Order: sequence, then structure tokens, then C-alpha cells
Amino acid sequence: MTESFFIDLVSGQSRGILPSSLRAGLSVAEPFYGCAVGLRNALFDAGLKRVHQAERPVISVGNVTTGGTGKTPTVAWLVNWLQQQHETPAILSRGYQSLDGEANDEKLLLDQLCPGVSHLQNRDRVTGAARLIQDSSCSVIVLDDGFQHRRLHRDFDLVLIDALTPWGHGHLLPRGLLRESLRSLRRADAILLTRCDLVTATRLKELKTQLSKMVEAPVIASAFTATGLVNSSGVKLPFADLNGKRTCSFAGIGNPGGFRRTLSGVGLAVSDNRFRAFPDHYHYTQDDLNNVAIWATTQYAEALIVTRKDLVKIRSDQIGRIPLWAVDIELEFLETEPLLQRTLADKLSFLNVERT
Repeated sequence: MTESFFIDLVSGQSRGILPSSLRAGLSVAEPFYGCAVGLRNALFDAGLKRVHQAERPVISVGNVTTGGTGKTPTVAWLVNWLQQQHETPAILSRGYQSLDGEANDEKLLLDQLCPGVSHLQNRDRVTGAARLIQDSSCSVIVLDDGFQHRRLHRDFDLVLIDALTPWGHGHLLPRGLLRESLRSLRRADAILLTRCDLVTATRLKELKTQLSKMVEAPVIASAFTATGLVNSSGVKLPFADLNGKRTCSFAGIGNPGGFRRTLSGVGLAVSDNRFRAFPDHYHYTQDDLNNVAIWATTQYAEALIVTRKDLVKIRSDQIGRIPLWAVDIELEFLETEPLLQRTLADKLSFLNVERT
């Protein structure tokens, strides 16, 4: 079952006898998954499973759904903001879908976005935190995708929710995309609604109202603003330079639909036959790239456009004879007040007092 087929299946877009039967089968498995996750959370809540406290404050950036909510650009923003507050942040991540002994796409990209910042990948985040503290001079740890990793104590939980698919199609895994019940959002210290520029003002208001009934934490609206194009050599290119040119695009990320909407927003929309979706965190082989070159050539493409997560794995300025560009994006807050920054600053001030 491919990733795109699964998304179409659980979202209900696939119709017919077979998809309906498959959804019924997944619905049977959903309660068992929910019971397992619920029991695990209950044990942590009751103090029956041990929570390890690191010797440095830990700020987690996570979510409650599978797929892309924008954690990587948010981690990059957070690390850079912490540096502006005269902190020395380090990043701790699981290294999901990394090849043995190699950095995954998220680490490769964060190394570019946060140069000089220590970043350790370790499936055991408790051990990883101890190693980071031992091997670096960090004053705070940013835990990437850590909301479900409850063994490591967090001093601040920032939870991302994609405004386009906020509730994981209304079901837990495997019937939907929810990793755990929405009740878990009560553990969050702040909620960051992402891709809010891609929904209507009415829909955004509805989401904020729904969240206000679930959590007491502040809810902050945000968007990922596309700022231009960049290639593997670091050359920058404005979007306008590709206006009027025929382009193709492909991506191996958790939310390819969101990427296509970004392309449309900057005037580089591609039709279905000029876009290819690969599985999330996909490792491209030379055969893959050769096939992409053939496909793009048959589409008369004058440029290929990918995400920066794809570009860091391909490491080339072109595929075949076709120039390869990635979209640069930055986290933008849509609130009139710097609510997240203020909430984080208050927490850091409190932790600094505790440390002294």
C-alpha cells in the first residue's frame, strides 16, 4: 500500500467496494491501537512509568498526527530565536528513516538552516539528551518530534496542527492519522496552527474555537512563507525568473498536497501529470533520478522544483540536463502580538531562575 493510496483511503477520497472494505478493516484495528496508546499515557500520567529529567531544559516540537505539519522549519525558527535570547541550543531527534550511520533528511536540512548547532540523532531520547549535555555546551535542548516520547521530561511542549488536516481525518491510526487522542493536547504548553494562509478566515476561526474548548494553552496562527528558490550550490533565484517557463515538481515529504499549494501560491502551479509524490523521507536512487529526468523531458520541463528536504539528499544542481531548484520557506506568525515568543520567554525566565 503506497503512502498516497493510504491517505486517499483514510480520508475517504477513495470510493468503491474495495476502499470501503479496507476502511472497515482498519476500523476494527483502531480501538486496539487506541487502547494501547491510552494505557501507555495513563501509566505516565499516574507516575507508574518513569520520566527522566535532563540536566538542561527541554523544549519539544511535536504533533498529534502523522505526516508533515511543518516541524522542521519550526525547529529552525525556534533554534534561531533561542540564539537571539543568548541561549546555546542543541537539537535532539530520533533520526526517522535514516540509513545506517547516516543523517536523515531532517538533520541534513537543519544543519544548513542552523549552522554550528549541535544535532544528535538517537532513537533513545533519554540517552541522547545525556550525550548532548556531555558532548556540547548547550544550555537548552530542542526535541524534534517529541510529543509522544514521554520518557524524557519536557519543560515546554509546542504542538503543531496543520490547518488543512487538523484532526487526522477524525480517526486514530490505522484508520486515520491521529497518533493519539485529541485529549492529549491538554499536555501542550502552546498550539501552533500551521498553513493558516491556505484556509479561509472562517475556517481558521472555527479551528481556534474548537481548540479553545480542548486546551487552555495559547493557540497561535502561522504560515510557511515561500521566499524564493535555491539550488544545491546555494545560488538564489526569485520565483519571477521561472514565470512563463514549464516546470515539473516532485517531493518525498509527509504532505505533498501542502507543497503543491505552496507552488500554486507563488505562481508555479503544476498539473497532476507534472507532479510526482514519493514516500515521506524517501531515499532517491540513481535509477529514480534517471526516471525523473526521462519523465521531466517528456513533459518538456525547463526546471524541476522540489522541497529543501529533497534537495539535501539529491545534492545536485540539475537532474539530467534540467536545472533543479528547491523552495525556500520561513515560518511566519499571523498574530498581531508575538504570543509564542512571549510564552517561551516567560518559561525560559522561570527556568533560568530555577537554575540559579
